[in-house]
Amino acid sequence: MDNKSFKDCLLQWNIDIDDDQISLFERYYMFLSEWNDKINLTSITDRNEVFIKHFADSISLLKFAPIYGKTLLDIGTGAGFPGIPLKIMCPECKVVLVDSLNKRITFLRNLIKELGLSDILCIHGRAEDIAFDKSHREKYDIVVSRAVANLCTLSEYCLPFVNNNGIFISYKSGSIDDELSLAERAIDVLGGKVDRLEKFSIPGTDIERTLIFIRKINSTSTKYPRKAGTPSKNPL
Repeated sequence: MDNKSFKDCLLQWNIDIDDDQISLFERYYMFLSEWNDKINLTSITDRNEVFIKHFADSISLLKFAPIYGKTLLDIGTGAGFPGIPLKIMCPECKVVLVDSLNKRITFLRNLIKELGLSDILCIHGRAEDIAFDKSHREKYDIVVSRAVANLCTLSEYCLPFVNNNGIFISYKSGSIDDELSLAERAIDVLGGKVDRLEKFSIPGTDIERTLIFIRKINSTSTKYPRKAGTPSKNPL
């Protein structure tokens, strides 16, 4: 995907991108490629696929939700997806990235310096532990995750961070009906309610995606999240 194709892809979602932002994505791709030779950040390395499956996919949220000026937390960010692409597109948004592997956090901190981004923080740790830090619990307008985990588990990781009437948004692929049905009880217990689903495909591809919007309607009990490892081993 060349720069014009990338720009055209986003324009089909009514998302504008300027030359400076395109340059940042170019530098992001180069930096990711260099570091991926040292540590395993992503199995997707082809330029075209990175721009489609990581960058465009991350940015797709902007088609459905205004995040300008919001506080945004990315749980299980990995190589920075979707948090950093969203930050590039919405520089006035305050972004916090969380990952449990320190080598990824090291990469992200170096990437942030390379791209000259400001008002963005990286935290090394598990969501189950950080959620009990008063400076983060129920402090975010938007919490996002592209992490590979079932929605029950992700909800327990993410909903404790969402403020009153804020939104947890889970990026998903494939059929999600059964997964969503199984997660309904957990979402309710954690103080959430499914607000809407947005199903779409990435322009110029047959890649189908779903964004699950879960509204925070009640405070999350201090019983949650449970101790590290429990949400994945024994989902609610």
